[in-house]
Amino acid sequence: MRIAQIAPPWIPVPPKHYGGSENVIYHLVEEQVAQGHDVTLIAPGDAKTSAKLVSFYPQSLLESGVPWTMHLKAFYHLQKAVDYIKEQRFDIVHTHLSSSSDMYLFPLTAHLGTPHVTTLHSIFPFDRDARSNRTGDADSFYMEWAPFLPMVAISESARQNVPYPLNFVGVVHHGLYIQDFKPVKRRMGEHFAWLGRFMPEKGAHLAIEAAKQAQVPLVLAGVIDRHSKISMDYFEQIIKPQIGKDQITYIGPVNMRQKNNLFGRSRGFLNPIEWEEPFGMVMIESMAMGCPVISFARGAASEIIAQGETGFLVDTVDEMVSAIAKIDKIDRDAVRKYVEQNFSSRVMAKNYIEIYEKIIQIQKPKVSASDTSTSIRLMEVSTSQSILKVPIKSSVPPKTTG
Repeated sequence: MRIAQIAPPWIPVPPKHYGGSENVIYHLVEEQVAQGHDVTLIAPGDAKTSAKLVSFYPQSLLESGVPWTMHLKAFYHLQKAVDYIKEQRFDIVHTHLSSSSDMYLFPLTAHLGTPHVTTLHSIFPFDRDARSNRTGDADSFYMEWAPFLPMVAISESARQNVPYPLNFVGVVHHGLYIQDFKPVKRRMGEHFAWLGRFMPEKGAHLAIEAAKQAQVPLVLAGVIDRHSKISMDYFEQIIKPQIGKDQITYIGPVNMRQKNNLFGRSRGFLNPIEWEEPFGMVMIESMAMGCPVISFARGAASEIIAQGETGFLVDTVDEMVSAIAKIDKIDRDAVRKYVEQNFSSRVMAKNYIEIYEKIIQIQKPKVSASDTSTSIRLMEVSTSQSILKVPIKSSVPPKTTG
């Protein structure tokens, strides 16, 4: 199958430190290539991939100093990607809705002749300012194109929490390339771990509270979003004053090797989230290293954790403290095996191929790759809207590798 993957342009694929969606895209692309598919990844030039790479600028936006609020280069990346798709022949185009600027995918791909599907990685509202946390009402305007975008949710919880009537065609849980997660043979420590982006809803302060009450060491790892005042204030005012006290340690951002070492040597991973997280990649990364998870029962946690087998679902800090006392009863080998069976990149890729085949059969494109007609009706939903598309020959060709 000829597959085009259009990655968001903000964070490298794979990410250097934090980037859940980019990790997923990386694992999915690598697995699809390994399974013999002809995959093209459209992403900035700092992506690392076994697929053919098509880029329109050399570096991902955050790496080059562009803040989340400056969307022009993001739009350029998506528009050029769609233009490229129209000039090629693909069986399916897979896009990813992760941050605010990805909403441009709605008008850009709604009338695309090539069969296409979008994975919803994050939650609404997308019309929000990361600096002030202000939200607007622009999401509702983009629902004009929603019937024409077949959508995949990353959990049943995520699908149920969408406030708009999106055109969902299935649910596919995230998966990991299991070979990247080899349980360490070094002696396990006494500490627990928390890893993530420092935002209030991620619950680092509650993990600290639980560790203090249970009188166990806690190692914090993760990134402070320098483009978000909320993240910076949260770390400086709430988290930093507690570091170095009561066995609380912060080791900074971690790469893959450091992350695996952290999880492999931790007794457990504390995940006291205070939001309806659509998935929670860090939970399956922890479990892949045999490290059980204690999580608040929010978002998709109940779809990821097998209660009493791979960790514990709790509702309060007090319940988390009680679960900490029981963590050593969990069989770490069984935790690892559970991820292999349910959350591997092989399983994820298999499920996406089934979705692709379904989309191809439903959409049955009626135009050639070079045709710019928008008369095609996707998912058999009629519309009174018409959009004039004019082919534009760019003077700046994309850079391709692979």
